[in-house]
Amino acid sequence: MNAQAAAAALDIGTGGRGLEPIQGKGTWALAWRRLRRDRVAMISLLVIVLILLLALAAPLVAAVTGHPPNQQYRDIGLSPEGLPTAPSRTFWLGTDDLGRDILVRIAYGARVSLLVGVVATGLTVVIGVLVGLAAGYVGGWLDTVLARIVDVVLSVPFLLVAIALVSVTGPSMTVTVLLIGFFSWASVARIVRGQVLSIREREYVEAARSLGAGPVRIMFVDVLPNVLAPVIVYTTLLVPVVIVTQATLSFLGLGLPPPTADWGGMISSAQNYYTTAWWFVVFPGAALLVTTLAFNLFGDGVRDAFDPRLEQTLRR
Repeated sequence: MNAQAAAAALDIGTGGRGLEPIQGKGTWALAWRRLRRDRVAMISLLVIVLILLLALAAPLVAAVTGHPPNQQYRDIGLSPEGLPTAPSRTFWLGTDDLGRDILVRIAYGARVSLLVGVVATGLTVVIGVLVGLAAGYVGGWLDTVLARIVDVVLSVPFLLVAIALVSVTGPSMTVTVLLIGFFSWASVARIVRGQVLSIREREYVEAARSLGAGPVRIMFVDVLPNVLAPVIVYTTLLVPVVIVTQATLSFLGLGLPPPTADWGGMISSAQNYYTTAWWFVVFPGAALLVTTLAFNLFGDGVRDAFDPRLEQTLRR
């Protein structure tokens, strides 16, 4: 049977419609479909969006309540004994030790936490990806030098450096972001380096070399897109770590200087009032807990979406 006869027979067998091309779905489309079916991840994403909206609407919250974030209401915001007042119609979530509105300060604290979380994570990922790409693809002496630098960074005590640096420069958001970024990029670099080592000898990389593509083009055009999936998974799991780290630095007095509203500083100020003003501790702590939990659960969903075999293994 020649090609024309075979085509005619196939056309008759399909009712004259011919064969429709099969549209395959790529990794990203499949991952998004799996993620949409994960109810926990979608609920967590909704919570993250609500927290983002709260942060963006912080000035609106202050306008509605009529309470600026750093305004002290010692006459109506403190009891006759000088203690914070409980939640009421005037102060919906109560006041802190200086008579400031906790609801407004939580909203402004969400801005700080999300801003530091996004900026520090972005800085971490950019540095880690660049170092991991260079070490994994170039190899040789460069890989050895960068690997030793990664080992050194991972072995430096974080808190000691933070205390020393803040004592010299003073607390600020810039110092906080740089500290977190400096101590976090090494883990990203290790992940990217391992992925690059596993794919740098693949057929499409060799084909790019044979066509005369340079190392930089191959790294960013042919290699980087194929290591983005684990980087994205790690990034979603890194954001809550950064938020908790920033809150910890503020709790220890190494973060943002007062009167800046941030959750770690609020919890630090409330540690002496947990028996007399529970709302002063509970509400900032709950905001930090809900935010980090939402990011962690969403990160777990992203990880399972990109690697469904891992999810099946964990369920066994």
